[in-house]
Amino acid sequence: MSKWLSRCLVLTPAIALVLLAADVSSDYDHHADFGRYHTYSWIGVQAGNGIWQGRIQQAVDSALTAKGWQKVASGGDAAVSALGRVSERDNFETFYTGFPGWGWRGWAGMGTTTTQVVPEKVGNLTVDIFDGSTKQLIFRGSASEAVSDKPEKSERKMEEAVDKMFKHFPPSPKG
Repeated sequence: MSKWLSRCLVLTPAIALVLLAADVSSDYDHHADFGRYHTYSWIGVQAGNGIWQGRIQQAVDSALTAKGWQKVASGGDAAVSALGRVSERDNFETFYTGFPGWGWRGWAGMGTTTTQVVPEKVGNLTVDIFDGSTKQLIFRGSASEAVSDKPEKSERKMEEAVDKMFKHFPPSPKG
């Protein structure tokens, strides 16, 4: 086996993991004093089904509790809302038969290519945190490809996305 082919076989799983990872981002109100928020209550979670709603709420609760926030039934310093959406997109998979090689005067050997369209469900998650008294948005975290229809993979991906979303939460004060 050539060095090139062996390197491709080693790198392919690593590249696949990078491509499958959720794209996570967050933004916040730079004028909000996050030091004054200690409790939160839920406005609601929308995710298409009750199972995913519970999983999303549990992941966000874990992240906020780890940051020192306490969940209260109502009237928290902050109010949390989450929206999970699953949509379908087309994924193109290409298969090659044969592997053309170099000959004396260019290409030698024949190969055929077959491409098929495979529908794939992907999901996005958005978590908003509002000031409990002014109702102003103070934090938004979003993750693409964090929720899908494959529970064994999706639950782990969603938890990792929420962890990344709240990695630098609460934001440190400016100035």
